[in-house]
Amino acid sequence: MLDPAPFARFGGLVASDLRDVTDDPQALDSRGWWAVVADFEGRVVCARFGDVRPDPRPAPADRWRGPAPRAWTSSLDRPAYLAGVRRIREHIAGGEVYQANLCRVLSAPLPDAERSDMDALTTRLAHGNPAPYAGTVHLPAHGVEVATASPELYVRRTGRTLHSGPIKGTGRTAADLLDKDHAENVMIVDLVRNDLGRVCAAGSVTVPALCAVEEHPGLVHLVSTVRGELAEGTGWAELLAATFPPGSVTGAPKSSALRIIDALETAPRGPYCGGVGWVDADRRTGELAVGIRTFWLDRTASGGAVVRFGTGAGITWGSDPEREWAETELKASRLLAVASGAHAHRASGR
Repeated sequence: MLDPAPFARFGGLVASDLRDVTDDPQALDSRGWWAVVADFEGRVVCARFGDVRPDPRPAPADRWRGPAPRAWTSSLDRPAYLAGVRRIREHIAGGEVYQANLCRVLSAPLPDAERSDMDALTTRLAHGNPAPYAGTVHLPAHGVEVATASPELYVRRTGRTLHSGPIKGTGRTAADLLDKDHAENVMIVDLVRNDLGRVCAAGSVTVPALCAVEEHPGLVHLVSTVRGELAEGTGWAELLAATFPPGSVTGAPKSSALRIIDALETAPRGPYCGGVGWVDADRRTGELAVGIRTFWLDRTASGGAVVRFGTGAGITWGSDPEREWAETELKASRLLAVASGAHAHRASGR
């Protein structure tokens, strides 16, 4: 059986010696180094660790025993997803929303839950799908076992300076990106600007980069950068309250998009589309990624486990249902292959 000791790994650092766990984000402005996992539905787990040190050695990839490639099932099948896209377009036509993200959760039982190491899955993802915000959070006693290969910055804090990097627009190549993708990105940038404006000093919110094309394994994204200065008297609790869930995975207006998401999606997103990362309260720094390209475990009463993974697309009036379904497949295919072991031999030789 694998060691169940709590730990977290981000950016070449490994944190151990768990000292405290809380659901109060105000603790992130107290002291110490914290791992943070915030579910899309609002549950927040903040874990303070006493020992944080550099450790560039990845976990052995062979300690992950993933599901069979054909074991994955989807919370929304293709007909249901296409119907959901059409329904969102009806909401747009009715003036209720401009854009909404429609997601589905893929699930598969683990063949050997006691010998499946999420940190080893992070290692596999680093080889098969390297990402700037990769990490692991292992808190089994608190129901948190997460491996992420997120490419998207939710919020980075350095002192009082904030940066967010919303992604909207995905294609196999830059030539696949449509006017619809650019319009969607601009729409979400405006939402993120408004969210940050609620907790930033007046006039400090800017957009240093708009709709930059960013290459990732197997696909490209449109990525923008939003910057602001956190107002005096505000901290992590106020920042999360103003900006969560991230705008790029909800829609605009956010309140209407969340209502539509709740009506159409049939499974909770959990850490997917939430926030995953770390905060160093002593140095007043932190980096939370949007929980996309993220796997998590749900343990069963019988001792087994189900591994889950989310995928989705932003729906606008210009959306074609078949194309949006294909985008969710594109985002998921490489990651599911890595988790199921299909890339294991190739990755080990890279």
